[in-house]
Amino acid sequence: MAAVQQHSVEAQTVAAQGRKGGSRFFFLIIVFMFWFSSYIYVPVLSPYVEHLGASYVMVGAVLGVYGLMQILFRLPIGIGSDVMNRRRPFIYLGLIASGASCLLFLAGADPGWALAARAVSGIAASAWVVYSVMFAGYFPKEEAGRAMGMLQFTTVIAQLASMMISGYIAEHWGWNAPFIIGSVVAAAALLLAFRLPEQRQDKRENAIQIKDLAEVIKEPLLVKVSLLSVLAHCVLFITMFGYTPNQALAIGAGKESLGWLTLAFMLPHAAATLYGSRWFGRLLGDRGTLLLGFAGSALFTLLIPSMPTLAALCATQVGNGFMQGLIFPLLLGKSVSGVAPFKRATAMGFYQAVYAIGMSGGPFVAGWMSAAYGLKGGFWLGGIAAALAALLSWVWIREAGRTGGRTPKSGAET
Repeated sequence: MAAVQQHSVEAQTVAAQGRKGGSRFFFLIIVFMFWFSSYIYVPVLSPYVEHLGASYVMVGAVLGVYGLMQILFRLPIGIGSDVMNRRRPFIYLGLIASGASCLLFLAGADPGWALAARAVSGIAASAWVVYSVMFAGYFPKEEAGRAMGMLQFTTVIAQLASMMISGYIAEHWGWNAPFIIGSVVAAAALLLAFRLPEQRQDKRENAIQIKDLAEVIKEPLLVKVSLLSVLAHCVLFITMFGYTPNQALAIGAGKESLGWLTLAFMLPHAAATLYGSRWFGRLLGDRGTLLLGFAGSALFTLLIPSMPTLAALCATQVGNGFMQGLIFPLLLGKSVSGVAPFKRATAMGFYQAVYAIGMSGGPFVAGWMSAAYGLKGGFWLGGIAAALAALLSWVWIREAGRTGGRTPKSGAET
């Protein structure tokens, strides 16, 4: 009889694991479509805004407002999800805002419409905190790093797929085509998201309260990795998601060629995201991996304005993509390590709201630098930011290692 009961329990466990595996796959499809709709126009965004007659300062404002909106909305969304103990409404919010952003780009030829559209896309990205936490809920706490690695890899693949075809679409079907496709994909993802079951945490007496926010954000490791992520995103949104496409067009590349630039960055970035940080983490540890990633990114960013051909520029993107791929999974995994599951959305919201400062301030200040010194001025800023992050990693992560702040499985969770 006991053997029969044990067999029944094992069968139920296997069935539950199967359902979770199916939910993970279904959720990753929605994540793919979410980022596809959000990034299909990114390679042509800064050239498009410049095409509308905007100055580099205005281009910087359009690029920077994306991060600014996340500074304003990410933490409230994370807290709201925890307090309401609901995830699905915020999943819907992200998809609706992503589609609406694409439609706003189609509203007119004035750069102001592009500014408004990019602001709404920032609201869409603000909901990502809930996507991250909901997906982590499909895994045991000790596998948080694995969950973040799968999520990051799906994000990178979606960005790669969408950005690869962006320049081709704009070249052959016009500037508006990427925005039309993005809105359609977002609408389709929303229909799929209606099938997602709600994910709730068990009710606890110590469930997150607004007053607990100060305790969450005073976690030393969370603050440090958040500030490092500010600098990492500053570099990313100055380079591949900022002014590198302008640099390619400035040296004679066509819009259709921007796909090669994207491929050169995103393929090594995806490989490093999935495997690189884990392998280098075993060899170098947390501090060494971050030091390598940031120092390498500084070097390749500083080389960008001196590259005379598209092939040479793509070579810098191969290096930059790989180096930045070492950084992001490690920082992301460490941001939620040591945080109770029912407070993770708040901690993740803080982390993502803080690094949005880099997404906003980086391209905006780079716009002023580019207006004053040409495009090379913005890349100088990115190189300095990466070098500073390398120095801070050397100082801070050593302390984090001594205080036990490593991610659950190894020093370089993906």
